[in-house]
Amino acid sequence: MSKRNTQQRRQIIANMVQEQGEVSVENLATLFETSEVTIRKDLTALEESGFLLRRYGGAIKIPTELIEESHEQLSKQKLAIAQVAVQQIREHNRIIIDSGSTTGALVKVLNQTGLVIMTNSLALANELTTLECEPTVLMTGGTWDSRSESFQGKVAEQVLRSYDFDQLFIGADGLDLLRGTTTFNELIGLSQVMAEVAREVIVLIESQKIGRKMPNLELQWQQIDKLITDDQLAPEIQLQIEQQGVEVILAKN
Repeated sequence: MSKRNTQQRRQIIANMVQEQGEVSVENLATLFETSEVTIRKDLTALEESGFLLRRYGGAIKIPTELIEESHEQLSKQKLAIAQVAVQQIREHNRIIIDSGSTTGALVKVLNQTGLVIMTNSLALANELTTLECEPTVLMTGGTWDSRSESFQGKVAEQVLRSYDFDQLFIGADGLDLLRGTTTFNELIGLSQVMAEVAREVIVLIESQKIGRKMPNLELQWQQIDKLITDDQLAPEIQLQIEQQGVEVILAKN
């Protein structure tokens, strides 16, 4: 098999684990005509996003009993959404990727060169440094919030306001069809600033979360440019969102 970019290779590896149950570093390196170091980076990234479990010399499929919705592990829906979202990014773009599992899936498939990426997530920042496309990684800093596993607060907001960005990619706990994205977390100030300093705001969300009304309104419809979700979204719901002036893009699973 000829060499493939990071995005394609990791997608194929994830599919192989699901189909075969187990893969080895040695065989994958031969298959993709790349180094074992590169394959180990791929497996580490895929493990962190819930695709597989690392084992000595390779990786295995995650046992069913370990997969719990409460852990919000990366699903096929998240991956499909990420594959569509990455097509919105041009080389040399300056983007913000908010913390979260759905936005985290986007990091797995980034392949554009010359990117400048700001994030408030330590986990995503660490993963970004392993990508072959070698983006310039910026951290917001600020106050660590254990609930969202991200940096928040005034310092983070001040850092963001020091830059301007082409795009923001942000997830949501829920979506109120009348108001916009919603969340359990009361710390919504940073999300507001992220939207403020980005020319284009793109929400990544699974269809089953649409209609959930969480206590806190995060982004109002007028702050959102595009919404990317999976193809299980009902047509009438899609129409309601589009009537708010938001472009809806469906990702096929």
